[in-house]
Amino acid sequence: MDLPQLLLVGVVLLLGVVGVLVPGVPGTLLVWAGLMWWALHERSAPAWALLVAATALLLVVQVVKWQLPPRRLRGVGVTRRMAVYAGTGAVLGFVLVPVVGAVPGFMGGIYVCERLRLGTHGEAWASVRAVMRAVGTSVLVELFACLLVVAAWLASVAAGV
Repeated sequence: MDLPQLLLVGVVLLLGVVGVLVPGVPGTLLVWAGLMWWALHERSAPAWALLVAATALLLVVQVVKWQLPPRRLRGVGVTRRMAVYAGTGAVLGFVLVPVVGAVPGFMGGIYVCERLRLGTHGEAWASVRAVMRAVGTSVLVELFACLLVVAAWLASVAAGV
């Protein structure tokens, strides 16, 4: 696969990760479609193995999400700004502390957003707890899985699969 096409696959994967944070956007499907596009052009055993593993992981995540309580975004005060902070925190956490850093990064992003909005530590932490109870878990599960898939794709591309 040539560089421009590889960059387009990367853009689709990035849009999928961002799409996880936006209600109504099929972020997980975009991540899977980008990976499938790459695997169809690579036609190697590791590329197909990654596609199969990612498909299984993303299907399991969908089942887990259905078992979690439904999202109630407006009821707890989730805004687009908060989603941006939480997503940025999750991505930064994932990069700084590979894999496990996404969870504290996600929560840290929510905390920073609420601390700037509300001003005090106690109110910001109470807001983080309320958001995580209402919507954070389902978003975090889906975001974490998509970040794992993207990280595996990046490792495969870096290894020259």
